[in-house]
Amino acid sequence: MTVHLKQDEPDTSNRLDGMKQGVIGQPISRVEGLAKVTGTAPYAAEYPIEGCVEGVLATATITRGEILKIDKDSVLGMPGVIAVIDDPRLTTRAAQGTANEAPQQSPRTVCYWGQPIALVVAETFEQARDAAKHLAVEYRPDDGAPLSPDAVEPEEQEDETVRQGDLVHAMSEAAHSVDVTFTTKGHASAAMEPHAAIAQWDGDQLTVHASLQMLNYNISELADAIDLPEEKVRLVSRFVGGGFGSKLGVSEETVAAAIAAMQLERPVRVVMSRQQVFQCIMRRSETTQRLRLAADQKGRLTGFGHEALVSNLPGETFAEPVLQSSHFLYAAQNRKLMLEVARIHRMTAGSVRAPGEAVGMPALEGAMDVLAERAGIDPVELRLRNIPKENPEEGLPFSSHKLAECLREGAEAFGWDSGPRKPRQKREGEWWVGTGMASAARVHNVGEAKARVTLKPDGTALVETDMTDIGTGTYTILAQIAGEMLGLDPENVLVDLGDTRHPRGPGSGGSWGASSSGSAVYVACKALREELADRVGVTETELDLADGKVVGGQSLAQVLAGEPLAREGHYEPGAIADDFTAAGFGAFFAQVRVNHFTGESRVDRMLGAFGFGRVLNRKTARSQCLGGITWSIGAALTEALEFDPRDGHLVNCDLAEYHVPVHRDVPDLEVIMVEERDPAASPIQAKGIGELGMCGGAAAIGNAIYNACGARLFDYPMTPDRVLACMPD
Repeated sequence: MTVHLKQDEPDTSNRLDGMKQGVIGQPISRVEGLAKVTGTAPYAAEYPIEGCVEGVLATATITRGEILKIDKDSVLGMPGVIAVIDDPRLTTRAAQGTANEAPQQSPRTVCYWGQPIALVVAETFEQARDAAKHLAVEYRPDDGAPLSPDAVEPEEQEDETVRQGDLVHAMSEAAHSVDVTFTTKGHASAAMEPHAAIAQWDGDQLTVHASLQMLNYNISELADAIDLPEEKVRLVSRFVGGGFGSKLGVSEETVAAAIAAMQLERPVRVVMSRQQVFQCIMRRSETTQRLRLAADQKGRLTGFGHEALVSNLPGETFAEPVLQSSHFLYAAQNRKLMLEVARIHRMTAGSVRAPGEAVGMPALEGAMDVLAERAGIDPVELRLRNIPKENPEEGLPFSSHKLAECLREGAEAFGWDSGPRKPRQKREGEWWVGTGMASAARVHNVGEAKARVTLKPDGTALVETDMTDIGTGTYTILAQIAGEMLGLDPENVLVDLGDTRHPRGPGSGGSWGASSSGSAVYVACKALREELADRVGVTETELDLADGKVVGGQSLAQVLAGEPLAREGHYEPGAIADDFTAAGFGAFFAQVRVNHFTGESRVDRMLGAFGFGRVLNRKTARSQCLGGITWSIGAALTEALEFDPRDGHLVNCDLAEYHVPVHRDVPDLEVIMVEERDPAASPIQAKGIGELGMCGGAAAIGNAIYNACGARLFDYPMTPDRVLACMPD
């Protein structure tokens, strides 16, 4: 039995607060944690499947052009080689994520250096890898492919363009104004687990164990890519070793494994090397962003301009949504926002953790720091004066808004020294020491979700959905929601995720997993409670469940008469999604030291204060915030994709050269959760947190660098050479 809830109005019932268990919000450790730390949790490439052979992708060595011939005979005689899969479906490329559709192209076309073009299958991985390197390919190169955004005329994204009032006039009349341009380098998701898949074909059904984030969409993508009816495909993705957007959609290893398994009628495993993951899987676009801010004498914004240039392959529909939070974060009646896309031949640009705000907010918040200095206003106070009462472009009310509380509570906890600020006020030996801050904002998303909950007479429950857990804590959160609603200890709730045989959820991405799938579990549990209440002769709101019993009455076994009881919850956002602007808000504070002689920057301490609705689990939520702040450190100081200007190939395609922050780069971090109840955000009154924790944090570090040593940088990452070049004599 399926119970459907379409949310058309805010849910103010606070039902989860009225339950008796008290487990919602508690810092419960991950229920799957033991399996992960003991190595018994199987990841995509680790399933022990008998007779499995190994496939390695061969990739293009030209930037753009056509494949004339793939010479299979050049490697078929090598030791252990079983086959060369030369299938046009490999070069048409599967769509990498729901927001990134593959461009229409000839089946034999190469669009970027490193694009997968064939699969070599052998008895061992080493044999397949060796043969893939020796596979002879003839090309017809198409010289002159644009490799840099500066080389082409960009396309305006009209749905992102906003023109209100007269920004030019506002700038000319402003008491204080800022007109600056920031650049950010491209980023890689760099998840710990590489892209991997094992495909099995029994002549009728295809089963694929893969590392994927959104099975609900992935099954349709894969079925379409290999010309199979969706009902003939099963995807399993129980544990994912990080995704950060790179596994939103099926990519080449999954398609290649499926095609090979069907052709060879043997299980085939395909695991990308770290270099292939960097070269083949989508990147975050580099950006160039112009910020224009106009303010009156008191620092209130009268003009707001944010224009951005990003890039992607020809034909791709995704454009890094740099302006996402700029549309609503600060009030100003004269506004111009515009997003442009340059079509270039690098690997596909797509969603990387916190798409849009991750690079848009650092530029905006850097510009706000410049404005605060010019106006002689404390940076925290400047932001407080410009918080809008409603969405300044659409006039919609906010579902909730905790920016002011985050700014004030964060400043107090950090020990922020309020007032006008000057750089170079503190030096310790070779090191200049300074502080900086920035606002945080991230749009809130929810999606349609289904989940089945089965209550058993033995006092346990089973939760089933195809929702994945990419390290965010989904297993634990869903166990807590079901346990709270049904009167069970979360240890007595088994959560079964990552299988397309289960009811479909929206998947893990866009920070919508917990609020969406959690709401589906909530709906299913509420229906179970209604049935139990009917059986014991009370209303659902009068029903008390605790410790596997009806309080003051029968045990669950008696009420269930020895039979399990199941309900499927179906949640849809409904009209409420169009009635409010929903977002998470926060504030970052950082203390940084900068070496006077080398320009090296070190983050001494950093604090983030975040408001994101109901906190479902304080431990996993804090972990997500810590991860986001760590990403902020990388975006500010170290992370940058570097492309060869001659052929567009990625130069730093591994973790030795693409510098993600390591332990020594990350100081003790403090997280403040400004808890709230947002009845419009979801039935469980929660919003996403996974991405909010990095939206603006890089600016707090950049602003602290300026406060420390006087080097005002407008290019991320702020590497030592750049800091040294901008440092005053």
